Amino acid sequence: MEPPEDREDTGLLEAPPTLTCVDCGGTCHLLSTPYQDGEQVGFRPGDVVAYRCAECLDRWDVVVE
Repeated sequence: MEPPEDREDTGLLEAPPTLTCVDCGGTCHLLSTPYQDGEQVGFRPGDVVAYRCAECLDRWDVVVE
């Protein structure tokens, strides 16, 4: 996973749309809806975002930093 891109003008961070599941190797998709601040969209540092694996259906909660 690459580090999220920092949005210095609003303090919002991007969360990757997909992650690799550590249990089965499948693809986890982002479930959480980002904030919208004007034209900028993203998450605030410390937010918990949820992902669901398309293969094993595990849910992963990740803290955005």
